[in-house]
Amino acid sequence: METAHRSPLEPLAKAYARAVAEHPKDDGLFGPKSIVWRVHRDRSFPLAGMRSLMIQALHPLAMAGVAQHSSWRQDPFGRLAATSSYLLTTTYGDAEAALAAAAWVRKVHVHVRGVDPETGLAYSAEDPSLLLWVHAGMVESIVSVVQRYGRPLDPGDADRYVAETVRFAEIVGVPVEKVPATVATLGAYIESVELRQATPAAKEAIAIVVDPPDLDGDMRELWHDLARVAVGTLPDWARQMYGFASPPPGLMEREPVRQLLGALDLAFESLPGVLEARERIELRTRA
Repeated sequence: METAHRSPLEPLAKAYARAVAEHPKDDGLFGPKSIVWRVHRDRSFPLAGMRSLMIQALHPLAMAGVAQHSSWRQDPFGRLAATSSYLLTTTYGDAEAALAAAAWVRKVHVHVRGVDPETGLAYSAEDPSLLLWVHAGMVESIVSVVQRYGRPLDPGDADRYVAETVRFAEIVGVPVEKVPATVATLGAYIESVELRQATPAAKEAIAIVVDPPDLDGDMRELWHDLARVAVGTLPDWARQMYGFASPPPGLMEREPVRQLLGALDLAFESLPGVLEARERIELRTRA
């Protein structure tokens, strides 16, 4: 019996349409004039998301929590959509929706605890140090990728973005004073974390990110190329931990990557609800 092809974009499109409300009560945590809104609308965002997973998985305790307490092996696209839905809701939702989403995450985290089999260390998803690693991996990846492949993001705007995103960490339980608020301090924090390791669970998870199951031919080729670009944007230490080879320089040039992102974005926008959600965002931005 032939395996049905799936698109990683379909659950993402549903999450997108749900997260961007038609009639929000207010402008939410950031608002239409924020740099967060501008950056999160960039078409390079999916590439940044892929890279952020690669960075986040290199903390063995954070990875152990995912491996032992989530369904990512059975439904990788669904887990990706759930994470994206949370980020979209906290970005574009009204304050009530955003804070409710964060409260739900904190409630789930209460039960996510155990022992990492590789290091023998205990972990808890409520640990602010693990939450900070996940936050930093996301924000640093977004800045790196958008500056390289997105719409212009000068150093001042990049620092403003990092400062605005402190709110993301705060609402899940990271003390504000511990969250880097500039690009420089963000990079210094990531480099300062000594417990970094590509565990078997991390390598298994990222193998699925790089090569998701059951993609059709065109999407598989596109996804593979974008994954190679994501690998190419990693710091040397991260790429070496995974054992990834550096992609050819030609693949990493801005224009070819922009074309890949454009093809992915076109496929995404063709799915039900996406264009309408984007129009709602655009109308609020112009208001």
